[in-house]
Amino acid sequence: MTSIPIWLDAGHACGYLEDRVSRSGFVHPSVGMNTPLYSQLIAQGFRRSGDYVYKPYCEGCQACVPTRLPVAAFQPDRKQKRCQKRNAQTRVVVKAAEFDPRHFQLYQRYLNARHDKPGADAGTTPDDYIKFLGSSWCETMFVEFLIGGQLAAVAVVDVVADGLSAVYTFFDPEFADYSPGVYAVLWQIETAKQLGLEYLYLGYWIKDCRKMRYKIQYQPLSGLINGQWQTISNQTFNED
Repeated sequence: MTSIPIWLDAGHACGYLEDRVSRSGFVHPSVGMNTPLYSQLIAQGFRRSGDYVYKPYCEGCQACVPTRLPVAAFQPDRKQKRCQKRNAQTRVVVKAAEFDPRHFQLYQRYLNARHDKPGADAGTTPDDYIKFLGSSWCETMFVEFLIGGQLAAVAVVDVVADGLSAVYTFFDPEFADYSPGVYAVLWQIETAKQLGLEYLYLGYWIKDCRKMRYKIQYQPLSGLINGQWQTISNQTFNED
């Protein structure tokens, strides 16, 4: 792969770890992004947000570890098996990555309930929403999970050359007992297997961030550390 120009942002307060400054490097907009190129970049630790492709470039901090799961080796643990059982009647519908008012309303409820601050959804417009989750160049699915005929969750999933990429999942807090976030990951693992793909890319794992460390529960998880993909586990990092 030829050299890719990277644009560094000015830095801002980290959204995951207190008292730290976050800085991202974005693939320059002059690069004609497409799925084959992104497939190479995601294997090097990049992710996308809307049409933008980025990865952390934080001075003195390596807390964000890119992760992927080799799906053929995955075996669900007890909690994950219970989640599968609870969702035995959950119906899954794959939709195109297009704006749907039902999805947007669910997204707003999720933001308001899960981000610790009442009114977290205020100011989020339909345009903001679709620009964050959709893409003009990537093959993306909006996957609906329906429980009792009601929309319980939506998972945004990209298809890359060697796997699926879990972009974002949002759900109705009323269905929290069904663990829809866990079930969405389990569905993506099984779907990647059925498609003959090798990996599920799970984004960044951050050991010291409660919202981001759950990914280590999916084993055998691989992390991109010092430029090499290597297995990471609860034991390796002394997780609870």
